[in-house]
Amino acid sequence: MNAQPNHAPNSPVLDYLTEIHREFAGLKTGEVATYIPELAKADPDWFGICLVTATGAIYEVGDTNQPFTIQSISKPFIYGLAMEDNGRKAVLEKVGTEPTGDAFNSISLEPGTGRPRNPMINAGAIATAGLVAGRTPPSRFKRVLETFGVYAGRQLSLDEPVYRSESETGHRNRAIGHMLRNFNILETDPIPVVDLYFKQCSISVTCRDLGVMAATLANRGVNPVTGKQAIRGEYVESVLSVMETCGMYDYAGEWVYHVGMPAKSGVSGGVIAVLPGQLGIGVFSPRLDAHGNSVRGIRVCQELSRHLDLHMLNRPAIGRFTIRVKSTAAEYNSNRVRPLVESAVLREHGRRIGIWQLQGNLAFSTAEVVSRDLIESFADVDFAILDFKRVLSLNESACHALWRVAEKMRAAGKLMLFTHAENALLRRFFRAKLGKRFDAEFRTFDDNDRALEWCEDTLLEKQLSAPALEADLDLAEQAALAGLTKSELEAIRPMLKPLSFKAGQTIITAGDDAR
Repeated sequence: MNAQPNHAPNSPVLDYLTEIHREFAGLKTGEVATYIPELAKADPDWFGICLVTATGAIYEVGDTNQPFTIQSISKPFIYGLAMEDNGRKAVLEKVGTEPTGDAFNSISLEPGTGRPRNPMINAGAIATAGLVAGRTPPSRFKRVLETFGVYAGRQLSLDEPVYRSESETGHRNRAIGHMLRNFNILETDPIPVVDLYFKQCSISVTCRDLGVMAATLANRGVNPVTGKQAIRGEYVESVLSVMETCGMYDYAGEWVYHVGMPAKSGVSGGVIAVLPGQLGIGVFSPRLDAHGNSVRGIRVCQELSRHLDLHMLNRPAIGRFTIRVKSTAAEYNSNRVRPLVESAVLREHGRRIGIWQLQGNLAFSTAEVVSRDLIESFADVDFAILDFKRVLSLNESACHALWRVAEKMRAAGKLMLFTHAENALLRRFFRAKLGKRFDAEFRTFDDNDRALEWCEDTLLEKQLSAPALEADLDLAEQAALAGLTKSELEAIRPMLKPLSFKAGQTIITAGDDAR
């Protein structure tokens, strides 16, 4: 079964991905890979971006359903499969974990042992393919295809023309296979093993598939869309470790410094990046740089990491539940005592006022949960009160997400309000965005009660005509006197005298004498 879209159509995350897709679509540097003839047929302008959260939300833009072959992005997934089949110790005896700083097709073996330096270079990937369990070559490839399908959330297939092209031009890889057999790294005939390697690289995927596969690694091996286990969680850290240090070949150091997420690239133009526990990213664009990495893929991941604060070495603590309590004014009102007619309106329409009590650290992944929930409530709520009382910190990526939702609400005639929002970054960010509109449009209150009262007043102005709001009420209609008999009301009437107050005038202050 194909994984289906799972995001709100007006999502601020999708808006942002659309912006960066538009920005980098004009980037025309780089060339399509030609050393495998079938790859040279790719349209250099294909370009897709897919971001998938560990909660299963999928955001995609561009050519995300365009098929292409997975190529070297297959290597970390095969490495994980080999570990499941043989255990960590047996795999490490055959393949190391040290980065080489060399190109993907370098023959980098340890002196004496012949052990490939890591599983991300071709020599290491061929050695890893030799560890996939199965009685026959077809059964081994069937297991590979099925495993990749669990990662992607759908049934995948082999691209036969690319496989034939790989096989016809893969003499260097066959030579590597024989060299590994010479050192007994491969313990059987190397030709079927190299053929399996050609096939794993020729599996057809889409950019969306890459995003889901990356998110599965981010979610400790469980596909966040289907809920199926693709790899045991204990091996995910090993897979991500070699991706972090070796996944981008001779660009690995630059990648860690500027992007800071475990990643893997392929010569067909794919790139995946993983932020453990939070999200996976898939990018597809066939134009490659001198290192064999997608030019647009690199730029997109750099932009996402910088803008959304995704660098793995600069992480705040992330709580599991960001939305502590969610309620509406239909469940409880402000402390203001209102006439019966107003109370009746609030009982009927109070659900239009929503309160989100947030907690923990707001970073991109947690703010995404909040913004998605706000968007999903869009049709039901006119006022969104965000309570920051229990928010420990927030970063700029969270501010971006909240700002985008606030703008969507404003455009639809709705309002976002904040309580306990003393955070300087939040105010500074919204001030920079709103400019002269800040004082009028950035609505913040000391507590939820005052915010609720303001929203109630605004809602009542919309629901009730001016005469209804200003009408004099008979004593029997006063909520404070409800339950008194007619004779009791008549006894009170002479004691009362009318008072009038101007808008904004203080009626009574806490601590004043009763009058």
